[in-house]
Amino acid sequence: MPKPQALKADQVFRACDPDALGFDTTDDLEDLDRIIGQDRAIEALRFGTGMRSHGYNLFVLGPNGIGKFEVVKHYLQDRATQEPVPGDYCYVHNFQHPNEPKLLALPGGQGEQLRKDLEQLVSELRTAIPATFESDEYQQRARELHQELNRRQQQSIREIQKEADEHDIALIQTPGGFTFAPKKDGEVMDPEEFHSLPQEERERVEKIVEKLQEKLQAAIQQMPKVRKDIQERVRKLNEEMAEFAVGHAIGEFKERYSESPAVLEHLDAIRQDVVENVDALGNQSDQSANAMEQLMSRYRANVLVDNSTQQGAPVVYEDLPTYQHLLGRVEHHVHQGALTTDFRLIKPGALHRANGGYLILDVRKLLMQPLAWEGLKRALLSRQVKIESLEQLYSMISTVSLQPQPVPLDVKVVLLGDRLLYYLLSAYDPDFLDLFKVQADFEEDLDRDEESQQLYARMIATMARREGVRPLEKTGVARVIEHGSRIVDDSERLTTHNRQIADLLSEANFWAGDAGSHVIDETHIQRAIDHQEYRASRIRERMDRAIQRETILIDTEGEATAQINGLSVMQLGNYAFGRPTRITATARLGRGHMVDIEREAKLGGSIHSKGVMILSNLLGARYAQDHPLSLNASIAFEQSYGMVDGDSASVAEFCVLLSALSDLPIRQSLACTGSLNQHGKVQAVGGVNEKIEGFFDVCSARGLTGEQGVLLPASNVPHLMLRPDVREAVAAGRFHIYPLNTVDEALEMLTGREAGERGDEGQFPEGSVNRLVDDRLQELSRLQRWESRPERGSNGKSETDNGNDE
Repeated sequence: MPKPQALKADQVFRACDPDALGFDTTDDLEDLDRIIGQDRAIEALRFGTGMRSHGYNLFVLGPNGIGKFEVVKHYLQDRATQEPVPGDYCYVHNFQHPNEPKLLALPGGQGEQLRKDLEQLVSELRTAIPATFESDEYQQRARELHQELNRRQQQSIREIQKEADEHDIALIQTPGGFTFAPKKDGEVMDPEEFHSLPQEERERVEKIVEKLQEKLQAAIQQMPKVRKDIQERVRKLNEEMAEFAVGHAIGEFKERYSESPAVLEHLDAIRQDVVENVDALGNQSDQSANAMEQLMSRYRANVLVDNSTQQGAPVVYEDLPTYQHLLGRVEHHVHQGALTTDFRLIKPGALHRANGGYLILDVRKLLMQPLAWEGLKRALLSRQVKIESLEQLYSMISTVSLQPQPVPLDVKVVLLGDRLLYYLLSAYDPDFLDLFKVQADFEEDLDRDEESQQLYARMIATMARREGVRPLEKTGVARVIEHGSRIVDDSERLTTHNRQIADLLSEANFWAGDAGSHVIDETHIQRAIDHQEYRASRIRERMDRAIQRETILIDTEGEATAQINGLSVMQLGNYAFGRPTRITATARLGRGHMVDIEREAKLGGSIHSKGVMILSNLLGARYAQDHPLSLNASIAFEQSYGMVDGDSASVAEFCVLLSALSDLPIRQSLACTGSLNQHGKVQAVGGVNEKIEGFFDVCSARGLTGEQGVLLPASNVPHLMLRPDVREAVAAGRFHIYPLNTVDEALEMLTGREAGERGDEGQFPEGSVNRLVDDRLQELSRLQRWESRPERGSNGKSETDNGNDE
């Protein structure tokens, strides 16, 4: 088997040639007018925004920092300018059902005009109505009606008085009313004189008075009817005058809103209400002035959605998507110690403002707000926005509130979130996929080729101008492109995480200013990268210091049996670094039990346990096909006190286990990483750059000998984008990186012996690693069979042994 060849310097890093970019500074480049690397997401956006069928809202997937919001907002704004301006919505008083404000839908821009017109109407009514009732015409006609009332009342009394005079009876008005008294010679008789009259005369007078009293009573009973008749005529006069006062102003508005039947209907309702409340409106007392103002407030309009200044369809982003911020609210104010409200205190939500256009929401923020998600779904399912008070909905307060008429909803909702939330909602919310049928999945990287590098350079130039930083020299752009590959750990790909690139440019701009440079070159970019790592590297430096002081035991020279240097990656926030880990193994006679100490200590994850089981099966399939695997083995990550997961140590674990079985020492100058399958093939793992650099830092601190290096899967070679100091050591032959395809290649590199393959007779070559392991396992199998024989007697012989040799 050919020995793996160490990688060359150009294989561990893909450089970007500044001269091939074709410019000197980013000032020479035009802004990038399209989004690169997101063709799938853009096509999904185009489809989702174009589909007007119900339920075709969008969910934009991707990690934070990839630029989802900027891309979506820019795309929607461009599209929205080509779409019509949606209409306005106003709430007005409902004269039939005051607790249910009436919704008026108007063409875009007319809502604010209606509000101004109604304000003008109120202003005119406030002066026109009192002026009308103060006019000479009204005063004259009202006076005539009152005079008629007095005349008709007096006429009835005069007729009775005339009849009384004919019978010498006087009609006298007292504070208590009217009374009759007999007269003599034109003078009212006193009681003594009346009683001195003959009996017949007194009876005649009393009968006449009784008849007069009946007529007087009948006349008095007719007076309320007369008064009511006159009052009705006064009311009609008031209505006539009010109709005259309001009719002219409303007539002008009707001509203006002749194409809006709902507005015409509301104007008629205002006219009718003015006529019905003309007494209160025409009264000039202070108390009536307050009542008049309250009545007048009902004639105004509350513009819920005003699109008068809108160009195209609205694009709304709600940063705090609470229930009320989404669906609107009804506010209250305190009046005489009580909470009161009216239609003017109805406030819109984001769904109202985005109606007819697009609403962008962060799904994580949305789900964190109580009832907001359910409220949004209810609005989308019913296709209307119903403003409800949460307090009243859940009976938290008993204050009478409003129930505004719902607003018809025609909006395209775009949710922004990571993939996990999308899949969780898909699995656990039965309404989700019915409402959000389009997923726009953002790529985290893109192909790196000559064309994409040119586009990437233009993107960097555009970003630099947008961030207001210095122009970048071509060497600086080339270094950003190289770092874009390092971010995704792939020399053949470039990151699409715009936030990281923007942050890098801003920090490099600081260092360029610190150095007094007018442009940003590769040294400033590298300094920004180095400082990003330095600011986050306190824990890494502490661990490196512990290794150098041998508090954590790691050997980088010599050989040792059943001991190997594995490699792991630690992630702290957005900073990841590699570190070597000592892995040890033991093997003894047993019944094929493989002990994963990390799992037994509950410090191993499920993926790591899976890797241990795979290498256990590989061990049995390779060396124990025709006999039991008669060993007990254990594998441990030494001085590891945290959670261990992943299968990237499978190759190292297998090799250290074979070292324990074969008693062959392993080179400690090499570290190993790689996943293993059941056929001994080495598979790719993550974090190879960090792992290599972590072991390199330990070796470099102790002094590079030219023997140190790292074994990694050959399929990980395209992922290498190593630091400059590592590349220099590789180029000088002081540090080596070996690609592996099989575990046998790892065994040969680590032990210095041939791994060996089974021959035609089923045997491994003499002295090979596999032969030593196979011999040891067969020996353990024989010992296991011997120990499994029937129990031996007290004389040292088995109970069936007669002492004779067969």
